[in-house]
Amino acid sequence: MRLADASVLVIGGAGFIGSHLVDLLVDRGVKRLSVVDTLWLGREENLASARRRRPDLVFYKEDAADYFALRAIFVAERLDLVFNLATRPLSYSFTHPRGAYMTSVDIAVNLAELLREQHFGRLVHFSTSEVYGDAITVPMTEDHPLHPTTSYAAGKLAADVLLQSYVEMFKVPVLTVRPFNNYGPRQNSGDYAAVIPITIRRIASGLPPIVEGSGEQTRDFTYVRDTVRLAADLCECEAAWGGTFNVARADEVRIGELIATIGAIMGCASPAERRPPRPADHRRHLAATDRARSLIAFDDLTPLEVGLAETIAWYTESLNQRAR
Repeated sequence: MRLADASVLVIGGAGFIGSHLVDLLVDRGVKRLSVVDTLWLGREENLASARRRRPDLVFYKEDAADYFALRAIFVAERLDLVFNLATRPLSYSFTHPRGAYMTSVDIAVNLAELLREQHFGRLVHFSTSEVYGDAITVPMTEDHPLHPTTSYAAGKLAADVLLQSYVEMFKVPVLTVRPFNNYGPRQNSGDYAAVIPITIRRIASGLPPIVEGSGEQTRDFTYVRDTVRLAADLCECEAAWGGTFNVARADEVRIGELIATIGAIMGCASPAERRPPRPADHRRHLAATDRARSLIAFDDLTPLEVGLAETIAWYTESLNQRAR
Protein backbone atom coordinates (compact mmCIF):
# COMPACT_ATOMS: atom_id res chain seq x y z
CA MET A 1 0.00 0.00 0.00
CA ARG A 2 1.04 3.64 -0.52
CA LEU A 3 0.94 5.83 2.55
CA ALA A 4 0.31 8.86 0.36
CA ASP A 5 -3.04 7.40 -0.65
CA ALA A 6 -4.16 6.50 2.86
CA SER A 7 -6.32 7.95 5.61
CA VAL A 8 -4.22 7.12 8.70
CA LEU A 9 -4.76 7.12 12.46
CA VAL A 10 -1.97 6.77 15.03
CA ILE A 11 -2.99 5.43 18.45
CA GLY A 12 -0.51 6.77 21.00
CA GLY A 13 0.48 9.42 18.47
CA ALA A 14 1.29 12.13 21.04
CA GLY A 15 3.83 9.90 22.75
CA PHE A 16 7.53 9.42 22.15
CA ILE A 17 7.64 7.01 19.19
CA GLY A 18 4.13 7.89 18.05
CA SER A 19 4.83 11.59 17.56
CA HIS A 20 7.90 10.82 15.46
CA LEU A 21 5.76 8.50 13.37
CA VAL A 22 3.23 11.31 12.94
CA ASP A 23 6.04 13.59 11.71
CA LEU A 24 7.10 10.93 9.20
CA LEU A 25 3.55 10.46 7.95
CA VAL A 26 3.34 14.22 7.36
CA ASP A 27 6.59 13.97 5.39
CA ARG A 28 5.10 11.20 3.28
CA GLY A 29 1.99 13.20 2.52
CA VAL A 30 -0.75 10.91 3.81
CA LYS A 31 -4.21 11.83 2.57
CA ARG A 32 -5.67 12.33 6.04
CA LEU A 33 -4.04 12.08 9.47
CA SER A 34 -5.53 11.72 12.94
CA VAL A 35 -4.22 10.85 16.40
CA VAL A 36 -5.73 9.16 19.46
CA ASP A 37 -3.96 9.58 22.80
CA THR A 38 -4.98 9.68 26.47
CA LEU A 39 -2.09 12.09 27.21
CA TRP A 40 -1.10 9.88 30.13
CA LEU A 41 2.54 10.18 29.06
CA GLY A 42 1.99 11.71 25.64
CA ARG A 43 2.02 15.48 25.24
CA GLU A 44 0.14 17.62 22.74
CA GLU A 45 3.26 19.73 22.25
CA ASN A 46 4.91 16.65 20.69
CA LEU A 47 2.52 17.23 17.78
CA ALA A 48 3.35 20.93 17.36
CA SER A 49 5.59 20.47 14.32
CA ALA A 50 3.11 18.15 12.60
CA ARG A 51 0.24 20.56 13.24
CA ARG A 52 2.16 23.49 11.75
CA ARG A 53 2.63 21.52 8.55
CA ARG A 54 -0.75 19.79 8.60
CA PRO A 55 -3.36 22.11 10.14
CA ASP A 56 -5.98 19.49 9.24
CA LEU A 57 -4.48 16.95 11.68
CA VAL A 58 -7.27 15.74 13.97
CA PHE A 59 -6.56 14.94 17.63
CA TYR A 60 -8.82 12.80 19.84
CA LYS A 61 -8.17 12.70 23.58
CA GLU A 62 -9.63 9.24 24.07
CA ASP A 63 -8.67 5.86 25.48
CA ALA A 64 -8.33 3.18 22.79
CA ALA A 65 -9.21 0.61 25.46
CA ASP A 66 -12.78 1.97 25.26
CA TYR A 67 -14.30 -0.03 22.39
CA PHE A 68 -17.26 2.27 21.75
CA ALA A 69 -15.17 5.46 21.80
CA LEU A 70 -12.73 3.91 19.35
CA ARG A 71 -15.51 2.61 17.10
CA ALA A 72 -17.08 6.08 16.92
CA ILE A 73 -13.75 7.57 15.83
CA PHE A 74 -13.29 4.92 13.17
CA VAL A 75 -16.79 5.50 11.80
CA ALA A 76 -16.09 9.24 11.60
CA GLU A 77 -12.64 8.93 10.05
CA ARG A 78 -13.22 6.13 7.48
CA LEU A 79 -9.68 4.86 7.99
CA ASP A 80 -7.48 2.91 5.60
CA LEU A 81 -4.68 2.29 8.10
CA VAL A 82 -4.15 2.32 11.87
CA PHE A 83 -0.81 2.29 13.70
CA ASN A 84 -1.10 1.04 17.29
CA LEU A 85 1.63 2.37 19.60
CA ALA A 86 -0.42 2.73 22.79
CA THR A 87 1.24 1.21 25.84
CA ARG A 88 2.25 1.72 29.45
CA PRO A 89 6.05 1.62 29.85
CA LEU A 90 7.99 -1.37 31.14
CA SER A 91 8.94 0.33 34.40
CA TYR A 92 5.24 0.99 35.12
CA SER A 93 4.69 -2.76 35.38
CA PHE A 94 6.75 -2.93 38.58
CA THR A 95 4.23 -0.76 40.43
CA HIS A 96 1.06 -1.43 38.40
CA PRO A 97 1.48 -4.90 36.87
CA ARG A 98 -2.18 -5.43 36.04
CA GLY A 99 -2.50 -2.05 34.35
CA ALA A 100 0.61 -2.59 32.27
CA TYR A 101 -0.73 -5.93 31.06
CA MET A 102 -4.34 -4.96 30.44
CA THR A 103 -3.55 -1.79 28.48
CA SER A 104 -1.95 -3.81 25.69
CA VAL A 105 -4.57 -6.57 25.73
CA ASP A 106 -7.67 -4.38 25.87
CA ILE A 107 -6.53 -2.19 22.98
CA ALA A 108 -5.46 -5.18 20.87
CA VAL A 109 -8.80 -6.97 21.22
CA ASN A 110 -10.69 -3.78 20.37
CA LEU A 111 -8.61 -3.30 17.23
CA ALA A 112 -8.92 -6.96 16.27
CA GLU A 113 -12.70 -6.82 16.50
CA LEU A 114 -12.99 -3.50 14.67
CA LEU A 115 -10.73 -4.82 11.93
CA ARG A 116 -12.78 -8.01 11.64
CA GLU A 117 -15.93 -5.88 11.42
CA GLN A 118 -14.27 -3.87 8.60
CA HIS A 119 -14.36 -0.53 10.40
CA PHE A 120 -10.87 0.16 9.04
CA GLY A 121 -8.56 -1.34 6.46
CA ARG A 122 -5.21 -2.45 7.91
CA LEU A 123 -3.34 -2.50 11.23
CA VAL A 124 0.34 -1.96 12.01
CA HIS A 125 0.89 -3.18 15.56
CA PHE A 126 3.97 -2.10 17.55
CA SER A 127 5.11 -4.90 19.84
CA THR A 128 8.45 -4.99 21.70
CA SER A 129 11.69 -6.96 21.91
CA GLU A 130 10.82 -7.57 25.58
CA VAL A 131 8.61 -10.50 24.51
CA TYR A 132 11.79 -12.53 23.90
CA GLY A 133 13.13 -12.21 27.44
CA ASP A 134 16.86 -12.78 27.94
CA ALA A 135 18.81 -13.82 24.86
CA ILE A 136 19.15 -17.58 24.52
CA THR A 137 20.65 -17.31 21.04
CA VAL A 138 22.39 -14.20 19.71
CA PRO A 139 21.38 -12.42 17.56
CA MET A 140 17.70 -12.84 18.39
CA THR A 141 15.52 -13.70 15.39
CA GLU A 142 11.75 -13.46 15.26
CA ASP A 143 11.73 -17.21 15.96
CA HIS A 144 13.63 -16.79 19.23
CA PRO A 145 11.83 -18.41 22.19
CA LEU A 146 9.26 -16.11 23.79
CA HIS A 147 9.79 -15.62 27.52
CA PRO A 148 8.36 -12.35 28.86
CA THR A 149 9.65 -11.58 32.35
CA THR A 150 7.43 -8.58 33.20
CA SER A 151 3.69 -8.03 33.00
CA TYR A 152 4.42 -5.29 30.43
CA ALA A 153 6.09 -7.84 28.16
CA ALA A 154 3.42 -10.45 28.90
CA GLY A 155 0.71 -8.02 27.83
CA LYS A 156 2.58 -7.18 24.64
CA LEU A 157 3.00 -10.87 23.83
CA ALA A 158 -0.67 -11.57 24.56
CA ALA A 159 -1.59 -8.78 22.14
CA ASP A 160 0.75 -10.23 19.48
CA VAL A 161 -0.75 -13.70 19.83
CA LEU A 162 -4.32 -12.41 19.82
CA LEU A 163 -3.79 -10.40 16.64
CA GLN A 164 -2.06 -13.30 14.93
CA SER A 165 -5.03 -15.51 15.78
CA TYR A 166 -7.31 -13.05 13.95
CA VAL A 167 -4.95 -13.16 10.98
CA GLU A 168 -5.30 -16.94 10.92
CA MET A 169 -9.06 -17.09 11.60
CA PHE A 170 -10.33 -14.12 9.61
CA LYS A 171 -7.47 -13.29 7.20
CA VAL A 172 -7.36 -9.70 8.44
CA PRO A 173 -4.33 -7.61 7.37
CA VAL A 174 -2.00 -7.11 10.37
CA LEU A 175 1.70 -6.24 10.35
CA THR A 176 3.62 -6.57 13.65
CA VAL A 177 6.93 -4.80 14.31
CA ARG A 178 9.15 -5.46 17.33
CA PRO A 179 11.39 -2.47 18.03
CA PHE A 180 14.51 -2.84 20.19
CA ASN A 181 15.27 -0.11 22.76
CA ASN A 182 14.28 3.15 21.14
CA TYR A 183 15.81 6.45 22.20
CA GLY A 184 15.77 10.04 20.99
CA PRO A 185 14.11 13.44 21.46
CA ARG A 186 10.75 13.51 23.26
CA GLN A 187 11.34 10.28 25.19
CA ASN A 188 9.72 10.58 28.60
CA SER A 189 12.21 11.85 31.18
CA GLY A 190 9.88 11.96 34.18
CA ASP A 191 8.16 9.08 35.94
CA TYR A 192 8.89 5.66 34.38
CA ALA A 193 11.76 7.04 32.29
CA ALA A 194 14.32 4.80 30.56
CA VAL A 195 18.08 4.77 31.03
CA ILE A 196 19.09 7.40 28.44
CA PRO A 197 16.76 10.25 29.53
CA ILE A 198 17.40 9.41 33.20
CA THR A 199 21.15 9.65 32.66
CA ILE A 200 20.93 12.90 30.70
CA ARG A 201 18.64 14.48 33.28
CA ARG A 202 20.87 13.49 36.21
CA ILE A 203 24.06 14.77 34.60
CA ALA A 204 22.36 18.01 33.53
CA SER A 205 21.24 18.46 37.15
CA GLY A 206 24.77 17.97 38.50
CA LEU A 207 24.10 14.45 39.80
CA PRO A 208 26.18 11.37 39.03
CA PRO A 209 24.77 8.86 36.54
CA ILE A 210 23.45 5.55 37.85
CA VAL A 211 24.51 2.07 36.78
CA GLU A 212 22.15 -0.68 37.90
CA GLY A 213 23.89 -4.02 38.35
CA SER A 214 27.22 -4.74 36.69
CA GLY A 215 26.70 -2.51 33.64
CA GLU A 216 27.70 -5.47 31.47
CA GLN A 217 24.09 -6.10 30.41
CA THR A 218 23.56 -5.19 26.74
CA ARG A 219 20.85 -3.58 24.63
CA ASP A 220 20.32 -2.84 20.93
CA PHE A 221 19.68 0.92 20.95
CA THR A 222 17.88 2.30 17.89
CA TYR A 223 17.29 5.95 17.12
CA VAL A 224 13.55 6.65 17.08
CA ARG A 225 13.49 8.26 13.64
CA ASP A 226 15.09 5.14 12.19
CA THR A 227 12.48 2.96 13.88
CA VAL A 228 9.50 4.81 12.44
CA ARG A 229 11.07 5.00 8.98
CA LEU A 230 11.66 1.25 8.92
CA ALA A 231 8.13 0.55 10.18
CA ALA A 232 6.66 2.80 7.49
CA ASP A 233 8.77 1.14 4.79
CA LEU A 234 7.54 -2.29 5.91
CA CYS A 235 3.97 -0.95 5.80
CA GLU A 236 4.42 -0.01 2.15
CA CYS A 237 5.81 -3.47 1.31
CA GLU A 238 2.94 -5.82 0.44
CA ALA A 239 5.05 -8.92 1.18
CA ALA A 240 5.42 -7.82 4.83
CA TRP A 241 1.73 -8.00 5.65
CA GLY A 242 0.78 -10.86 7.95
CA GLY A 243 4.35 -11.06 9.30
CA THR A 244 6.34 -10.08 12.38
CA PHE A 245 9.59 -8.16 12.03
CA ASN A 246 12.40 -7.03 14.33
CA VAL A 247 13.29 -3.36 13.85
CA ALA A 248 16.71 -2.35 15.21
CA ARG A 249 20.25 -1.24 14.42
CA ALA A 250 21.51 -4.76 15.25
CA ASP A 251 24.35 -3.31 17.35
CA GLU A 252 24.98 -4.62 20.87
CA VAL A 253 25.97 -1.97 23.45
CA ARG A 254 26.85 -2.48 27.13
CA ILE A 255 24.85 -0.28 29.49
CA GLY A 256 27.98 0.79 31.34
CA GLU A 257 29.59 1.89 28.07
CA LEU A 258 26.42 3.71 27.04
CA ILE A 259 26.37 5.71 30.27
CA ALA A 260 30.07 6.50 29.94
CA THR A 261 29.49 7.75 26.38
CA ILE A 262 26.68 10.04 27.51
CA GLY A 263 28.92 11.34 30.30
CA ALA A 264 31.75 12.02 27.84
CA ILE A 265 29.48 13.93 25.45
CA MET A 266 28.09 16.00 28.34
CA GLY A 267 31.51 16.61 29.93
CA CYS A 268 30.69 14.73 33.12
CA ALA A 269 33.71 13.56 35.13
CA SER A 270 31.74 12.10 38.05
CA PRO A 271 31.96 8.32 38.50
CA ALA A 272 28.69 6.45 38.16
CA GLU A 273 26.71 5.59 41.27
CA ARG A 274 26.27 1.81 41.58
CA ARG A 275 22.90 0.33 42.46
CA PRO A 276 21.52 -3.22 42.66
CA PRO A 277 20.31 -4.88 39.47
CA ARG A 278 16.79 -4.12 38.35
CA PRO A 279 14.34 -7.02 38.87
CA ALA A 280 13.78 -9.20 35.78
CA ASP A 281 16.57 -7.39 33.91
CA HIS A 282 17.99 -9.06 30.80
CA ARG A 283 21.64 -9.92 30.35
CA ARG A 284 21.76 -9.55 26.57
CA HIS A 285 19.58 -8.16 23.79
CA LEU A 286 20.71 -8.04 20.17
CA ALA A 287 18.37 -8.15 17.18
CA ALA A 288 18.61 -10.19 14.04
CA THR A 289 17.05 -8.06 11.28
CA ASP A 290 17.57 -10.36 8.28
CA ARG A 291 13.82 -10.89 7.78
CA ALA A 292 13.10 -7.17 7.44
CA ARG A 293 16.31 -6.54 5.46
CA SER A 294 15.13 -9.04 2.84
CA LEU A 295 12.21 -6.68 2.10
CA ILE A 296 13.38 -3.10 2.80
CA ALA A 297 16.61 -1.08 2.91
CA PHE A 298 18.36 -0.51 6.24
CA ASP A 299 20.76 2.07 4.78
CA ASP A 300 21.90 5.13 6.73
CA LEU A 301 20.80 4.12 10.22
CA THR A 302 21.91 6.66 12.80
CA PRO A 303 25.19 5.81 14.61
CA LEU A 304 24.75 5.68 18.38
CA GLU A 305 27.12 8.60 19.07
CA VAL A 306 25.28 10.80 16.56
CA GLY A 307 21.87 9.90 17.93
CA LEU A 308 23.01 10.46 21.51
CA ALA A 309 24.45 13.88 20.65
CA GLU A 310 21.16 14.93 19.02
CA THR A 311 19.16 13.55 21.94
CA ILE A 312 21.33 15.31 24.54
CA ALA A 313 21.04 18.59 22.61
CA TRP A 314 17.24 18.28 22.57
CA TYR A 315 16.99 17.55 26.32
CA THR A 316 19.45 20.32 27.17
CA GLU A 317 17.41 22.85 25.21
CA SER A 318 14.20 21.56 26.78
CA LEU A 319 15.63 21.92 30.29
CA ASN A 320 16.90 25.42 29.50
CA GLN A 321 13.47 26.49 28.26
CA ARG A 322 11.84 25.25 31.49
CA ALA A 323 14.40 27.20 33.54
CA ARG A 324 13.62 30.49 31.81
